[in-house]
Amino acid sequence: MATNDYESVLKMLEEITTNARQIQEQLLDEILRKNAETEYLQGFLHDQTDKQLFKKNVPIVTYDHIKPYIDRIANGKASSDILLVEPLIGFSLSSGTSGGQPKLIPITAESVNVTAALGNLHLSLMINSEELLQQQSPKTNHFGLSICRHFGDLSQVGKRMELLFAKPDVETPCGLKASAVTTRAFKESSFQAILPKLYTSPYETIFCPDTKQSTYCQLLFGLIQRDEVVVIGSIFAATVLRGIKFIENNWRELCSNIKTGKISDWITDSGCRKAASLILKPNPKLANLLEDICSCKSWEGIVRKLWPRTKYIGTVCTGAMLQFTAELEFYCGGLPLVSGFYACSEGAIAINLEPLSKPSDVSYTILPNTVYYEFLPIKEDRVTDSQNQVQLHTSRHKDTETVDLVNVKPGQCYEILVTSPTGLY
Repeated sequence: MATNDYESVLKMLEEITTNARQIQEQLLDEILRKNAETEYLQGFLHDQTDKQLFKKNVPIVTYDHIKPYIDRIANGKASSDILLVEPLIGFSLSSGTSGGQPKLIPITAESVNVTAALGNLHLSLMINSEELLQQQSPKTNHFGLSICRHFGDLSQVGKRMELLFAKPDVETPCGLKASAVTTRAFKESSFQAILPKLYTSPYETIFCPDTKQSTYCQLLFGLIQRDEVVVIGSIFAATVLRGIKFIENNWRELCSNIKTGKISDWITDSGCRKAASLILKPNPKLANLLEDICSCKSWEGIVRKLWPRTKYIGTVCTGAMLQFTAELEFYCGGLPLVSGFYACSEGAIAINLEPLSKPSDVSYTILPNTVYYEFLPIKEDRVTDSQNQVQLHTSRHKDTETVDLVNVKPGQCYEILVTSPTGLY
């Protein structure tokens, strides 16, 4: 990554956080001006765009409240101004990690660009050349000091072994497709162009409809390319952990495939078999080495042993994923668990400027130019249960007023609310 690119990222972050109040005001004003005449907002604002009227009249809702409007759009009225004026290009299917069932979230060309920008920003902050590292001084802005990464430009020295899974698109009655954010990204020509150079998983394995076959082949090809792997990960920490346990349960078969150069008969997906024919060659030496590593009594630190050049584990390990980190740390032998950004179905929210922080200590810097934020103060109670574990309970008063992003107070616990350009108010 060029020095000027890195410095431009720092400058941009400095500008948007320093001017957060102005940016938030402009964003809300733009959302309301565009969509004031939509069916949903018109019922509360009567064609007005005043911020205070918005905060007073538009109710705080959950997805379930707005779902009937989204269902109407999906069922044949995609072009009507029900929630937003900007044309829809499809829907995102949420992961379902927080609510159980996936949500159907309207997406526009603009929202896709914002999400992509967050991913690019995260990658930019994970890359820092030695030359730039040496240029930092105590007078450099605090972003420059806080996001020095120590990893170097890993794209130039190795590959990422990430478990990536595409999900089938869902055709809605209105003719627009609903797909996972990651699946949409995997289909981009830009991703397909960099895939062979930067990732160990071939395209065919990512789009294999059988998760077990896909997992097996992605791990097999990651082991074959073990000397090139510098980053390991997946979207969620739970998936990384499942991958490690999969190897623990199937390493003998994986080693047999590597030794003979033949894929197991139960791998029937044509794409996976085609990819294997190009990558898998008899390699008894590698198979014997992996057998020695995997046959050890304890699997503590096994990731470092299997992929010795790995610099960090890149995965979401906060929130609902925090419960998996202790076991993941056992297998990873001290490798940093990097939870790079905070994103949800409703929008791209924040990035982690201290990626080497422990999962329990991670904090995120909110990006004020993606969605409009309000914060609802809640009461936080910590109670010790019968197993001497601390349980966190939160509650809020029904008459509590929200505060804007720039007015939050350190130490206060809040519930975060968002109004997005894609019709979620």
